[in-house]
Amino acid sequence: MVDIELARIPAGGIELRDARRKVRRTVELEPFEIGVFAVTQELLGEILGITASHPRRPAVDVSWLRAVHFCNAASEWEGLDHAYSFDGEDVTWHVDSDGYRLPTEAEWEFACRAGSTGPHYGPLAEVAWTAGDGVSAPQDVGGKLPNLNGQFDTLGNVWEWCWDFLDPARYDDYRVFRGGGFADDAWSVRASVRRGGGPRMHHDDVGVRIARGGFDARDAAQGWSAKADRERALFDGPTPPGWTPQR
Repeated sequence: MVDIELARIPAGGIELRDARRKVRRTVELEPFEIGVFAVTQELLGEILGITASHPRRPAVDVSWLRAVHFCNAASEWEGLDHAYSFDGEDVTWHVDSDGYRLPTEAEWEFACRAGSTGPHYGPLAEVAWTAGDGVSAPQDVGGKLPNLNGQFDTLGNVWEWCWDFLDPARYDDYRVFRGGGFADDAWSVRASVRRGGGPRMHHDDVGVRIARGGFDARDAAQGWSAKADRERALFDGPTPPGWTPQR
């Protein structure tokens, strides 16, 4: 049986920036747990019953929807309550559940930084697989130096899905992924960089790092709220060129 190794992250605060709306906000986080490693092919394979061709590489080509279903499967595997329920492709996070889940953006960045304030938690060549290494695929987890939380590859190797919407006014249902990947130049591999994709999209450089932690709340936790999602989706006026049409 493959163990799910988690790092315990203490309470703390993180400032997040919304570049389009030119808004900064400080999020106060309660303690939570997050993966020491990205989910590997071996772990994904054991829980979902599929073959792992490279057991210690991060699992990629994992859509956001598959990632949240995997979280529930991992919870069931360990006898925990599911964090998510589904109505078709609409997903509800039960924030009081202690089951496995995706980290919020605020949790992901706070854990990645591990107390650092610059774009990287160490010299990039020593902590992250990037285009500078000349590799053509994700590398085995744990091959570079960890951050001060003991987490490996939070920068580089593969991007990692988060729970949050990227920008619902501009990109509709796109969800965030963070951290940069093996094919990205250094400017993309920074703790603050945000990208995203549709919930059914899958990419050869996007994986997932799971988290745990339940909270005494409903529809809001750790820098995310359903109310804020609804407010962010509002946009008055004609849609600028390049924006994803709303459903």
